[in-house]
Amino acid sequence: VQLQASGGGLVQAGGSLRLSCAASGSILRVNAMGWYRQAPGKQRELVALHTTGTMLTDDSTMYADSVKGRFTISRDNAKNMVYLQMNSLKPEDTAVYFCHAKISDNPWDSDDYWGRGTQVTVSS
Repeated sequence: VQLQASGGGLVQAGGSLRLSCAASGSILRVNAMGWYRQAPGKQRELVALHTTGTMLTDDSTMYADSVKGRFTISRDNAKNMVYLQMNSLKPEDTAVYFCHAKISDNPWDSDDYWGRGTQVTVSS
């Protein structure tokens, strides 16, 4: 399984960017896809997560407090893709953003996969 992320770049504060990530390979089920980020000198942190529902539950999303109301995560299940729409960007959003997915290629377990990071730089 491979994750290919795109969409990073340089934007002024208040601007918007959209990140995309596509999962490919031997995929039986995508259990969750999300975005993490890592700023220089800081630990990698969860930004947004989209968890696939089951027969008993609906899909769910969660966001870091710092991005609530500004970022929106969405999925295209047919294409095994996840998107992160980032609006009202702030300089503190500057980081390398990583796509993550928890994917099953068999009915019994799942593995974690990471894409290469994409740089997001927000200038003040």
